[in-house]
Amino acid sequence: MATSEPEPRWRGRRIVGVGEAMVEFATVGENLYRRGFAGDTLNTCWHIAQLLGPHAEVGYCTCVGNDAFSNQLVDFVAANGMDTTRITRDPERTVGLYVISLAGAERSFSYWRETSAARRLADDLDALRDALKDSALIHISGITLAVIGEPGRQNLLRALAEARGAGAIVSFDPNVRMKLWRNLDALREATRGMLEATDIALPSFDDEALVWGDADPDATISRIAAADVAEIVVKNGAGDVVALADGARTRAPAPTVTEIRDTTGAGDSFNAGYLAARFVGMAPREAVSVAQRVAGEVIGHFGALAPSEALVGVRETIHSRVADR
Repeated sequence: MATSEPEPRWRGRRIVGVGEAMVEFATVGENLYRRGFAGDTLNTCWHIAQLLGPHAEVGYCTCVGNDAFSNQLVDFVAANGMDTTRITRDPERTVGLYVISLAGAERSFSYWRETSAARRLADDLDALRDALKDSALIHISGITLAVIGEPGRQNLLRALAEARGAGAIVSFDPNVRMKLWRNLDALREATRGMLEATDIALPSFDDEALVWGDADPDATISRIAAADVAEIVVKNGAGDVVALADGARTRAPAPTVTEIRDTTGAGDSFNAGYLAARFVGMAPREAVSVAQRVAGEVIGHFGALAPSEALVGVRETIHSRVADR
């Protein structure tokens, strides 16, 4: 299939995720774990790369160390079709690590990230500007905001403002991890600042209810829309997805998933499906359907990343849309 240009809304083919990539140990059996690499924005970029293939240039912006795990992580990113030129090195630090524990299909996490090099990924404003330069889409999360600290957040907002001025679209998943924040006020302040730099918001309703007291997904839509965010998709577990795009609200019931093994990364993969579908010109409602299919594949497997072969059907749907244009 010939390579096509993305939808005219997107200025170019370059997609960049910014955040913390970590070593993941995921349960695959009793007292048995599989080592992988993950992190919310990395999960999203990984799935976008698998879905779009030659129709986009997907890269990841983070900071790692010089140790074996750091080298393996960079190799993993490259081996999965993503650009590694935006990954910087900090010889004094390493990558974070987390372990997934399962109770049925529901997961909990144990983290070791105090010495994570990603905490310094936004310390150098000029390097961050270069990493985001010429991007069509930049994906950020609330975890990104939390780990880089206040000086890093200010650098990030400055770099995003410049990238948006050059035509980039910014997507943001608030993805709340309360333990990463000093207090609720700090989280709220950082989120408000980020929403001012956001074009597409991808929140989860349970997070928004916890942080803002939203009564329902429609309340979340109204609050975020008041911050001048034009496109909002509220994930809601097994409930309806509620979206606002092109001035209209839509609702999409959650499809039935017959086998749920692990819900890790469900929201991240939903984000990937939605953004990839929008990137090739699908309407918001179609994009939500694609997102639900991708998330459904992820939760049917252990860990945050679906096997690439499990995404073949969704990938064909997206590529057929490119071929039809």
